[in-house]
Amino acid sequence: MFIKIFFILIFVPILEIYTLIQIGGLLGVWATIALVVLTGIAGTLLLRTQGIDVLREIQEEMNGGRLPAEQLLDGAMILAGGLVLLTPGFWTDLCGFFLLVPTTRRIIKGWLRIWLEQHLRSGTITIHKR
Repeated sequence: MFIKIFFILIFVPILEIYTLIQIGGLLGVWATIALVVLTGIAGTLLLRTQGIDVLREIQEEMNGGRLPAEQLLDGAMILAGGLVLLTPGFWTDLCGFFLLVPTTRRIIKGWLRIWLEQHLRSGTITIHKR
């Protein structure tokens, strides 16, 4: 696990710097900076609207006496997408948008659900109830 995290902490910034330099060479410095700022603003607005929608859905599920498991998973993915959008760069913004846009989030959530079920069945993830 340490090696995976180390790889991400080294590889992602190098990839982002390389991409920013390449795009800066094509578009110019100010256009590249403007593009980074605009994706940040768009991501913030999307984060706000999606977060509010999921909070409303969680409240509706709980008011109906149901466990909001799907909505909590959506909320975790929206939080992760928002955190990734805080990192300046194009690749991290792309990942953040994938987690924030409902259509792509639904696809990723399906994959994540399968992954979680496999790990729960194999015993590599355990859930402790109080």
